Amino acid sequence: MGTTDPSSFEVLGALDRAKTQWYHFTTIVIAGMGFFTDAYDLFCISTVTKLLGRLYYYDPSTGKPGSLPPNVSAAVNGVALCGTLCGQLFFGWLGDKLGRKKVYGYTLLLMIITSIGSGLSFGHSAKGVISTLCFFRFWLGFGIGGDYPLSATIMSEYANKKTRGAFIAAVFAMQGFGILGGATVSIVVSAAFRNAFNTPIFTVDPVGSTPPQADYVWRIIFMLGALPAACTFYYRMKMPETARYTALVAHNNKRAALDMGRVLQVDFTNINESNTLTTTKQEYGLFTTQFAKRHGLQLLGTTSTWFLLDIAFYSQNLFQKDIFTAIGWLPSAKKMNALEEVFRISRAQALIALCSTVPGYWFTVAFIDIVGRWIIQLMGFFFMTLFMLILALDYYPLRGQPCPKGFCGGNHITFVVLYAFTFFFANFGPNATTFIVPAELFPARLRSTCHGISAACGKAGAIVGAFGFLYAAQGQHPGEPDPGYPTGIGVKNSFIGLAVINGLGFLMTFLVPETKGRSLEDLSGENEAAKEPSNTTVQSA
Repeated sequence: MGTTDPSSFEVLGALDRAKTQWYHFTTIVIAGMGFFTDAYDLFCISTVTKLLGRLYYYDPSTGKPGSLPPNVSAAVNGVALCGTLCGQLFFGWLGDKLGRKKVYGYTLLLMIITSIGSGLSFGHSAKGVISTLCFFRFWLGFGIGGDYPLSATIMSEYANKKTRGAFIAAVFAMQGFGILGGATVSIVVSAAFRNAFNTPIFTVDPVGSTPPQADYVWRIIFMLGALPAACTFYYRMKMPETARYTALVAHNNKRAALDMGRVLQVDFTNINESNTLTTTKQEYGLFTTQFAKRHGLQLLGTTSTWFLLDIAFYSQNLFQKDIFTAIGWLPSAKKMNALEEVFRISRAQALIALCSTVPGYWFTVAFIDIVGRWIIQLMGFFFMTLFMLILALDYYPLRGQPCPKGFCGGNHITFVVLYAFTFFFANFGPNATTFIVPAELFPARLRSTCHGISAACGKAGAIVGAFGFLYAAQGQHPGEPDPGYPTGIGVKNSFIGLAVINGLGFLMTFLVPETKGRSLEDLSGENEAAKEPSNTTVQSA
């Protein structure tokens, strides 16, 4: 490993000890608005999927509202996840190659363009609209993917070691507001159109229940996702490069000191102005024996836990229809018009986000630097496993039996509370910690790349969850699956499968070390290079 000028570590040590500054909160907002947009764009598709089916795939011979065929539904819901996986790998590598700041703004620009493009998907035929929509959503996901490694790395490298976990978690917690924001926008837009057009329910007028104007609803919802990203684009482009990248990767100590002195009100004197590294050994790369020995098990831990977590997290959304129907939030599709269906689905998602998803994120922010990452992740996987098992073992008594109103009998309040708790402990647990830890463990020159690899494994899990359990959760007997789907193992058995997956996540957490309260250079081993005393003096401004 290369040895870095000890004055670099004086700069970074001051950064670790720096008091919380206004710029820390500014960075949270700038990075966080990207994650707000990420969640808005990824999750708002679930509020309009039913509408797309009614608009473009209605078949009068079925006697049922239109619905997306299985292959089309998989494409519409999964193409953004595929793009996100590719973007995480590409921008993660690029963030280490060119610097975090140089590529940070372009991920946001890509999201702005493709959000608008998604809403402008052209053509009146189903094939034309869906094909165009999938094209733009792939590239939307590609931009979203870049936000994961870059935002996490930038926030970890700006933060002091005392509150680093809370700052990174706060950036990620903006996802909760993004999910809530997407559902809220869907509620407002669908309600406005519902009030403007007196539309009958499907059983009264199958064709009239989906007015032509409903085509504007999903387009408006998608395009409004560009607004929060556009509002922060300028500020992203004005951010300086992180001191850790400048000092440890670009090897420009003077530039690092000036940048950090400007934003954190810390004065550095007698900084070595050399722009070069004093090297005794060649730095090891990602695909080397040295990396495998030092960080191999850690990377296995961060990738496997994120993979397992996202299988469970993204597949949970597939069960909402069954659960919302059981508790009376979502009537039969025939008893609603298209606009009413969007409104009710969005309202149900907003309630789940408000009561469980958002609080879970902010519990993590509050406790992560007190309890630690490892305990929170272990606790989250444990309770996700527990609640999934309870839902599985008592599924029919809690849900009730089918009846004309949906499901009768059962204990619907307990049913939805247990379901909400799985989301709460996902977010006050591994959904947050799997994002935080990869930004802390690895050397600066590989940090963004390793975070991108970990995040991409997570999205691979999301694809498995979204696609695999979409089919697995279908009913076990003929006539029970959704139109076009084969029989599956049922929701109850799917919950058992997810409980097993969460249990595996609990076990794999033991490969991940605790990072609370330690400097990034200590965690990565980079400070082993700084053995000699430095003549650098650091003074608080």
